[in-house]
Amino acid sequence: MIRETEDPNQTVVDFFLEGLMYTAEHPSLFFLLFLLIYSITVTGNLLILITVGSDPHLCSPMYHFLAQLSFLDACLSTVTVPKVMAGLLTPDGKVISFEGCAIQLYCFHFLASTECFLYTVMAYDRYLAICRPLHYSVAMNRRMCAGLAGITWTMGAVHSALHTCLTFRLLYCGPRHIAYFFCDIPPVLKLACADTTVNELVMLANIGIVAAGCLILIVISYVFIAAAVLRIRTAEGRKRTFSTCTSHLTVVLLYYMPPVCIYLQPRSSGAGVGAPAVFYTIVTPMLNPFIYTLRNTEVKQALRRLLGQGSRDSPAGSLLR
Repeated sequence: MIRETEDPNQTVVDFFLEGLMYTAEHPSLFFLLFLLIYSITVTGNLLILITVGSDPHLCSPMYHFLAQLSFLDACLSTVTVPKVMAGLLTPDGKVISFEGCAIQLYCFHFLASTECFLYTVMAYDRYLAICRPLHYSVAMNRRMCAGLAGITWTMGAVHSALHTCLTFRLLYCGPRHIAYFFCDIPPVLKLACADTTVNELVMLANIGIVAAGCLILIVISYVFIAAAVLRIRTAEGRKRTFSTCTSHLTVVLLYYMPPVCIYLQPRSSGAGVGAPAVFYTIVTPMLNPFIYTLRNTEVKQALRRLLGQGSRDSPAGSLLR
């Protein structure tokens, strides 16, 4: 029995995740739905990883970053979905220890912020490839790719560590019900037995600066890309050049819109607020492999080579044609 009274002399040892709206009415149905989504997410992103890693035709920096994005998407989904599924099976599955909550929050923000930085690097890569093609191979060499990747992962780790430390340095003496489907900063802060004003200001400032900064850099990159594309004389050339960017633009749009609804309103947490989070933590990681596969001819061809000629007669092979 989880008590909802506050006792300043007693610290919380676990939390109870209330989950998503309407899922309690049909837990078995939603369990199968999330199992299907999670299976597609992991399989799709793993397939992209294997394809990029095994096909010599996909050796450009763009596919190096795409492989990292696939890995991040698979991990991001793994941080949240299995716990949601466990909560649908049994009430005990909704209980998460204090330490487990801290780990989940850290892992989620580590992966999400790293993905944010990676989208910016991918935009810069497209800028160099389209606007500076003669210098591309020199500017985006193997060492530069490794350095940019290392910076994104390091910044993601530092960013997440900052928020995790600030969140769990506070005293939690009750209540224990988190009105959300995973441990995230806004709903966890609502349970703190202390003033959270500083935490909320740091969250708005830090996450706002990081997200806005990355988005501004992405927009600037695509302004230059659009100008370069418009200078191409043939319509076919413009279409072929810009087609390499449409997948990235699509996933950036899907990634940035939901978090704005969540982190710019830190006091608004609850089962209803979980809807935007579901989109970018569960749905977007599932869609990304399809977006990059269906809109990228080279990836489709590589998948055909990986799956073999026999796959052309299968539903998956039909999808790749």
